[in-house]
Amino acid sequence: MNSEAPWGPGAQPFQQMLGDGWAKAMQAFQQFAPPIGSLPAAPSLPQLSFDADKLQQLQQQYLNDATELWNASLRGTPPAADRRFSGDAWAHNPLASFTAAIYLLNSRTLNGLADAVQSDDKTRARLRFAVEQWAAATAPSNYLAFNAEAQKKALESKGESIAKGLQNLVHDLQQGHMSQTDESLFEVGRNVATTEGAIVFENELFQLIEYKPLTAKVHERPFLLIPPCINKFYILDLQPENSLIRYAVEQGHRTFVVSWRNPDESLSHKTWDDYIEDAAILAIHTVQAITGAPTINALGFCVGGTILGTALAVLAARGEKPVESATFLTTFLDFSDTGVLDLFIDEAFVKFREMQMGQGGLLKGQELASTFSFLRPNDLVWNYVVGNYLKGETPPPFDLLYWNADSTNLPGPFYAWYLRNTYFENNLVKPGKAVVCGEAVDLGQVDIPVYLYGSREDHIVPIGGAYASTRHLPGKKRFVMGASGHIAGVINPPAKNKRSHWIRADGKLPPTQAEWLAGAQEHPGSWWTDWSQWLKGHAGKLVPAPKTYGKGRYKAIEPAPGRYVKQKA
Repeated sequence: MNSEAPWGPGAQPFQQMLGDGWAKAMQAFQQFAPPIGSLPAAPSLPQLSFDADKLQQLQQQYLNDATELWNASLRGTPPAADRRFSGDAWAHNPLASFTAAIYLLNSRTLNGLADAVQSDDKTRARLRFAVEQWAAATAPSNYLAFNAEAQKKALESKGESIAKGLQNLVHDLQQGHMSQTDESLFEVGRNVATTEGAIVFENELFQLIEYKPLTAKVHERPFLLIPPCINKFYILDLQPENSLIRYAVEQGHRTFVVSWRNPDESLSHKTWDDYIEDAAILAIHTVQAITGAPTINALGFCVGGTILGTALAVLAARGEKPVESATFLTTFLDFSDTGVLDLFIDEAFVKFREMQMGQGGLLKGQELASTFSFLRPNDLVWNYVVGNYLKGETPPPFDLLYWNADSTNLPGPFYAWYLRNTYFENNLVKPGKAVVCGEAVDLGQVDIPVYLYGSREDHIVPIGGAYASTRHLPGKKRFVMGASGHIAGVINPPAKNKRSHWIRADGKLPPTQAEWLAGAQEHPGSWWTDWSQWLKGHAGKLVPAPKTYGKGRYKAIEPAPGRYVKQKA
């Protein structure tokens, strides 16, 4: 420790505080704090040790930065670069700006301590995650006593912002989740999920939507989309201008979509096998029956892609090949690189979930929603705590966040099987290891052309995880990477002319995504046009568009989007 640090006058109490703070930080790292919210708690960790050199460097850096911070405060602390503290109110409140600066210093130091721990990669990753959660939760911006902007607004509004914030809090407590948008402005079927169509089949697991053609002719090979069952399908049909479903219809594809039922207690016994046999495979065969097409094209998004890939492997084991080509959007088939979600999945946690709901029960939708929100706590949790409750603001209307709040349940046995066989044991890529619907799963038998898409900044399906599918599917493959994250990367219509995508002109698929990217070229705008051109090559010739929905015993039951998508968790 450098005892000659150039402290300004009156700094002794502050220096003592820093020394005490350093000691407490070291003590805190001897116990691992479980993550916040509904994320699964990690097991206790053994006594931690630190790299001595890193620790010494970190301690010296801490004191140097603290010295500079103290001396800068005497001249007037400059605004923090962090956007949480960048407003004018922070800059004009010396105590608030100094508090923010101290918080940022402590956060950097705790992250450095996590990196200095001598342990295995998973333990260090768990520590970093816990530190990130702690740092996000303890930011001074989250508390009215420290938030200069909220205080200023309270004074200017003569307390109205505080009253409104309390109203917002009571409202959110009553509805059971935090408002991320003004949900009163949206209604499924009225201003989201509005592409015209009809329900042409339903069972207890799903409704099948057929969409009205928007072209005089359609491709002879129909197109089936399987969305994730952990969310509702209309992420693919938010507004006409950003609807992937409408885009497919406009490109001349006779389009069908699986709309999952939001499970209640009557479905609490359903398994992964049920979702494969009585949903994905049944949907494929139903589209064949309605259209009379020997083969169809299919798309799976996120967990919907995992379901589709499993269904195709089951069909292949039976000697069936009803799907001509498949598109996988931000999909795991190989779960060897699952990012932050892997940190808390171990044998103890999987066994607990199997004991809790492996034979029946429901995983509540709000638990899933909270888990995903805490993967990005500043953006998806604390940002709304500050805006909704401290400042009394109503969040602006945003269709994507309305969809995000419209959560879905999952049957317990389905979830327990999925957890063990994918995230924990990665059995889908081990030929014959997973048995689904009585068939040994072997993705090596799914020998069809595939289009694989991954988002560069995806925190749910990391780009490496999306790319890993290239190692297991033997057919002709095209891999494309888009900018942004799990949802924004996918929902990127060409008319917006936003973001970029990357393609390798030589079509090579080296072992790793990093090697692939080294030979890829960036293209401005949406990847949808590239995918549309690819899909067109597998869709067959153009034929007159049908005049009615369904065929034979498959008649229109009700208009799209149907009843199932409107069921609340």
